[in-house]
Amino acid sequence: MEILFYTAGALAVLAALSVVFQRTPVYSALSLIVVLASLALIYLLLGAPFIAMIQVIVYAGAIMVLFVLVIMLLNAGHEGPSRDTARFARWAGPPLLAAFLVEVAIVVWKHFGLAATASPEALDASPSAIGKLLFSNYVLPFEVTSLLILVAVIGAVVLAKKQF
Repeated sequence: MEILFYTAGALAVLAALSVVFQRTPVYSALSLIVVLASLALIYLLLGAPFIAMIQVIVYAGAIMVLFVLVIMLLNAGHEGPSRDTARFARWAGPPLLAAFLVEVAIVVWKHFGLAATASPEALDASPSAIGKLLFSNYVLPFEVTSLLILVAVIGAVVLAKKQF
């Protein structure tokens, strides 16, 4: 089981890198499906079958169909960096990379610096318990996620709008 866990984790990381470095949006979407399927396998191995099935049904199913539909609607082909993007990336890239690495270091330090509070077997992963947590303790991240999805839809509409 441990070998399967690490294999799924490595596959998720490699596919995530493929999402970022692909130049064709369709290939990036297919790589994202591999990431989501690998995460579902990890959830299944951790003893959370409900979360694993939701991962497959909602993300790898519905949302990826929506992504592929938008990609096909926009007729997105091979993408190359523009001069403005390359100039911005050279200027803003290093500070953003440094901030990201500091955040990762803080998360790793906190994770390994704190003792485990509860075993995975003690956590209740029933749908009602997840719903109660989602709408009580985690209502702010839930609402921020919905706003992020709304902004993505508005951005897709603006990109699909023809310029006159």
